Amino acid sequence: MKAINRLRKNEDFRKVYQKRNSMANRLLIIYISKNEYEFNRVGFTVSKKVGKSVVRSRVKRLLNESYRLNDDKVLQGYDIIFVARDTSAESTYKEVESAMIHLLKKMKLIKR
Repeated sequence: MKAINRLRKNEDFRKVYQKRNSMANRLLIIYISKNEYEFNRVGFTVSKKVGKSVVRSRVKRLLNESYRLNDDKVLQGYDIIFVARDTSAESTYKEVESAMIHLLKKMKLIKR
């Protein structure tokens, strides 16, 4: 994913969290906010509750790859944050991808 499409700054994360537009399932929590760009910016959060650094890095890689492969299906113009729950530590790629798509559908961000 290109650097311009990533949320990195703490203030950007705070803006999205303050909108309180969220939804959750067993593996992930999604926060969304409209942005002023014509592309999506995505951030991933994996807390220490998920596991040690190796596990957290693996979960981040799974999230990143899941979003990258499905980016063309997602409506543009949003800031999106995915927060991994502790149950995502043992999950497979397919489980993470289906959880992500499930949340995007529930938030009506998938193109028809």
